[in-house]
Amino acid sequence: METINFNDCSLGGLEDKFALQPQRTLSSLTNWLATNSSLIDAHQIVLKQLTQILSDNAAHWNEQDLSMHFIGPMFSLVGFTERSRFNLFAQSSLTGIVDGVTLTGRVDELIASGFRIPKVPFFAFNEYKKEMEYKGDPAGQALAAMLVGQSLNDNTKPIYGCYVIGSIWRFMTLEAKRYAISKSYDGTDFEDACQILRILFQLKEYCMERTQAPAE
Repeated sequence: METINFNDCSLGGLEDKFALQPQRTLSSLTNWLATNSSLIDAHQIVLKQLTQILSDNAAHWNEQDLSMHFIGPMFSLVGFTERSRFNLFAQSSLTGIVDGVTLTGRVDELIASGFRIPKVPFFAFNEYKKEMEYKGDPAGQALAAMLVGQSLNDNTKPIYGCYVIGSIWRFMTLEAKRYAISKSYDGTDFEDACQILRILFQLKEYCMERTQAPAE
């Protein structure tokens, strides 16, 4: 059986291998991005600090810096830990079989069922790279992880993902063989940062909808 590592994946290669169809948009992506929930004052204060820090450092931060000082705090504001339902896992290995091909690799951030260890991944696969020097195709790597997530779940429902290059965030959804990628959101822009946070809060709502609270 053929095995392909996420690091070797590109959008074009995945389209050819798995007959994927890129779309300008999909309803799942449009609905996700359209969230307009209110942010509390405390979140806006933190976002102003984070956008300024990112503006000062994005050009020279490496992946660890970016994760520690911006991406991590953004996810922490949302709080993706729901005991007995799902959690946010960093640097997790992920493997699945898609159309007879083994896709495997390490995912920078993964939301999956489970608490101490990831079990079934279902949302938000993220690939983030240094702004000036990144290797490979981060969109392709994220999409490969999303395909694995789809193979391990009910593939009649959308899979959600995101990749980050420096200060730029782009969101993705995958429905069956169709996928779409959002416009760019710049984390150094306060209004864009607010919308990124809203989108992440909406993602948590999707996670809650797809999982069940433990029986009391």
